[in-house]
Amino acid sequence: MGRLIACTALLGLLSGPVRARADEIYSYRDADGVYHFSNAPSERRYHRIGRYGEKPTPAKLQEARREARAPTEKQARSYLEYEAHVRAAAERYKLPVSLLRAVMAVESGFNHRALSQKGAMGLMQLMPGTAREMYVSDAWDPAQNIDGGARYLRILANLYDGDVHKTLAAYNAGPEAVRRAGGVPNIPETQNYVRKVTALYQLFREGA
Repeated sequence: MGRLIACTALLGLLSGPVRARADEIYSYRDADGVYHFSNAPSERRYHRIGRYGEKPTPAKLQEARREARAPTEKQARSYLEYEAHVRAAAERYKLPVSLLRAVMAVESGFNHRALSQKGAMGLMQLMPGTAREMYVSDAWDPAQNIDGGARYLRILANLYDGDVHKTLAAYNAGPEAVRRAGGVPNIPETQNYVRKVTALYQLFREGA
């Protein structure tokens, strides 16, 4: 993870005042190694790392409905238990609530006790190594798990300049697989994962 954090520091610095857009995300790393994020940067240290919130076209929404299955009523009730944690993490790492919700839906179906065959744990399905690198001491704790997953998504979003597809692919298959492929790798599981999360993300944004 140190390599990922180091990579984000290599993104270019602005040479003049920042002119912000509401749908763009900016970041800078301070002298203590702490990342700061804003959609309204106030100083030159901020640089643009991505853009979120583009409204999907009707054709995209139709495609999303074909690709994704909305959570069941039981899953939706489960999500409400964690919504405050999701919103807090989304605000902390400047990520869309709908994106975190979509990742959680596909990863665990909002089951905080979910455990994969590979050992991924909890709502955001954190592997033990990733959990440690994201400062998660208890991956079964919903608040810590959600925060760790959101933190990792932000690091990946920084690395891929806000490219949602590459970010999701790396979350599923790892940054090395994305690097080797130059994008979403030709792995059926990963391609399906990116399609499902992206489709649910579009549906959640529209309140569908």
